[in-house]
Amino acid sequence: MYKIVLTQRAVKDLENIDERMQNRIAVKLKEYAKEPHRYTRKLISPKIGTYRFRIGDYRVIFDIDHENIVILRIGHRKSIYK
Repeated sequence: MYKIVLTQRAVKDLENIDERMQNRIAVKLKEYAKEPHRYTRKLISPKIGTYRFRIGDYRVIFDIDHENIVILRIGHRKSIYK
């Protein structure tokens, strides 16, 4: 099982999301940490990160570093890639 590490930017992103969605994201991240490669999609342009998870209309941008999933950004699919 991988350990989830949030950057300061990811924490700020998460604070700007409503509480119900925050809980949903937290539950999904715990689930995805067991087998991250099963749910991972590689980003075409690695400017903001290498991989993404899809959680409803939200995207979690992250990198995998040894046994850690380093969450870089969390945001709505409309604005996360801009």
